[in-house]
Amino acid sequence: GPERRGNAGCALPAAVDIQPACLGLYCGRTVLSVNGSVETYGDCGVCPRGQRTDDNKICRECTGSPDRYDWLYLGFMAMLPLVLHWFFIEWYSGKKSSSALLQHVTALFECSIAAIVTLLVSDPVGSLHIRSCKVKKLSDWYTMLYNPSPDYITTVHCTHEAVYPLYTIVFIYYAFCLVLMMLLRPLLVKKIACGLGKSDRFKSIYAALYFFPILTVLQAVGGGLLYYAFPYIILVLSLVTLAVYMSASEVESFKDLLVRKKRLVVLFSHWLLHAYGIISISKLDKLEQDLPLLALVPAPALFYLLTAKYTEPSRILSEGGNGH
Repeated sequence: GPERRGNAGCALPAAVDIQPACLGLYCGRTVLSVNGSVETYGDCGVCPRGQRTDDNKICRECTGSPDRYDWLYLGFMAMLPLVLHWFFIEWYSGKKSSSALLQHVTALFECSIAAIVTLLVSDPVGSLHIRSCKVKKLSDWYTMLYNPSPDYITTVHCTHEAVYPLYTIVFIYYAFCLVLMMLLRPLLVKKIACGLGKSDRFKSIYAALYFFPILTVLQAVGGGLLYYAFPYIILVLSLVTLAVYMSASEVESFKDLLVRKKRLVVLFSHWLLHAYGIISISKLDKLEQDLPLLALVPAPALFYLLTAKYTEPSRILSEGGNGH
């Protein structure tokens, strides 16, 4: 503003242009121009994609890279469609395991290529590295719930991806998975699944057309909750599914496991999931303290095999009958 003079005629400092406070948890001012150490800011509003507000409510570029836990979370979200693909391929292939194996490999190929392409198209483009903003709290995932209403009538919309790009990169990955599946799998299934009936042959693909929209909604609504809970979800689900598989396959001893290679493959797959869950919980911050925890990975399977003969329903029923 112009200089103002006091009563004595001496010049007072120029009036400082004080802008109104920027309300809302995620509203910020964009930097319009930088002249030396002086920055010019725009109006309070939504930050552009790839930026988030700092402590002074200024939109700053995300220049960090995902930490180990962020990568583990992205790995979990990338594994979900692959595990579901494998489950439904196995479910619908029945006894025709030769055709199932090639489909399993194809599903792994689709998801791997989708993951690589997703990283390549993310900023910086053409690199397997991605730049990201740090996740500080759960509300960072749900900025749409924190739009302020200064006069209780008009709402200032400041919804942006404060956890850039952890929220949207999952949707991009799922889109690539779906496109690659639709390009590759129908041709493959048509050629190899001759033993299956015409109606059964494409059922694993139809299942994917159902579970991809479900996964997308899950990420849209529960992305933040999954980010904090996924290690425990992995551990609980892998324990439950291993117990269900072993009881359904009537595995009661180590000999039963060795009869079929498929059972060993399923067991080792569950062990890998257990290890992934333990690593995600501990984050391997202190290696000498956290690495011994991986020795617990076989414990649930060993416990099951050692106690299965004592919990056989027919044995319990017969002993109960003898007691009377």
